[in-house]
Amino acid sequence: MILRAGILYDGTLAAPKHNVDIVIEGDRIIEIRNAAEGTRADHSAACVTPGMVNAHVHLIASGEPKTMDAVALMDQNQRLLAAVTNAAKSLRAGITTVRDLGTTHAIAQAVRDAIEAGEIPGPRIRAVGYALCMTGGHGWFVGRQIDGPWDARKAVREQLLAGADCIKVIATGGVLTKGAIPGNAQLLPEELESAISEAHRHGLRVAAHAIGTEGIKNALRAGIDSIEHGMMLDDEGIELLKARDVYLVPTLAAPTCILEHMHDGSQPAFVLEKAERVNEAMLRNVRRAYEAGVKIAGGSDAGTPFNDHDDYAREVELMHTLLGMSPQQALHAATAVAAELIGLHRGVLAPGEPADLLLLASDAGQDIRALREPQLVVKAGTAISP
Repeated sequence: MILRAGILYDGTLAAPKHNVDIVIEGDRIIEIRNAAEGTRADHSAACVTPGMVNAHVHLIASGEPKTMDAVALMDQNQRLLAAVTNAAKSLRAGITTVRDLGTTHAIAQAVRDAIEAGEIPGPRIRAVGYALCMTGGHGWFVGRQIDGPWDARKAVREQLLAGADCIKVIATGGVLTKGAIPGNAQLLPEELESAISEAHRHGLRVAAHAIGTEGIKNALRAGIDSIEHGMMLDDEGIELLKARDVYLVPTLAAPTCILEHMHDGSQPAFVLEKAERVNEAMLRNVRRAYEAGVKIAGGSDAGTPFNDHDDYAREVELMHTLLGMSPQQALHAATAVAAELIGLHRGVLAPGEPADLLLLASDAGQDIRALREPQLVVKAGTAISP
């Protein structure tokens, strides 16, 4: 397959290439060359980028206004069907890799394996299985509740047995669980340390749901690989992120989508009250972290209220408008940086790399909204119509 690009963004921050052909053989890119006049291409587009990489999704949730209630009322089969549907929607929207940060019954692992076997359509997936939370903590009814350091180790081993290829810990309260205060630390430092060291012992990376200041720093000191959300970061937390070379996945769309629907009566009052508070903190602190040089990886928390799996382009736009990234920097965060965090591939377009690409009608480097409507999605060398 030969794809012709009027302009090519390769996922890095290098200057884009103009009028090039991407040559694909099997599931890999084998050459990127200047387009020769008079030669034929199988597909052409004004702009070509890497496939998008969403480092924070929940495949069993579908953006329902009362997400936690909806998921809690689903049986295992309904959750599996939702995950299959959301995986297919993600791929058609140009998301070729995701990291699922919390499903039940090893559903994300099963969907991952079926996609890899070619049985169903969907993106490449990393999956944590059950998120590890304190008893009664944020997400307790869809998580693995733990008490004490040795139980934390056992919980990691259980996820490993169930096919997880990364781990998630809940370091603070959250927005969607009633009674869980986002600013409060939940898992103890020694519980975090045990879970993280056990995961690292088996080669698994660990993400921390961490909104509150103390919990963020607890997770960082315990050796975490990524902070998810991070809205209440303080200066010490920012310095720890930088010193320990930890990724921040700010999930800007999560509170934004909740607050866009705050007056339609569709969501519980406790969710709206907490979302307002964390959004205020996010607008203050996440941009400071970015400007201080913290590594920002794209991830939307897809599945949370009104935050659809096929609208990851919205998260990329928010990195541009709220954090002050240029369109190319936002694209870089949502491709190469997110891919580096997930660890499946590099998220760039270069010879030898997976042939995961988006064909767009206009220049995404000039207007990032071009990502909203891909003309064609290519995953592992296979073309998929949006």
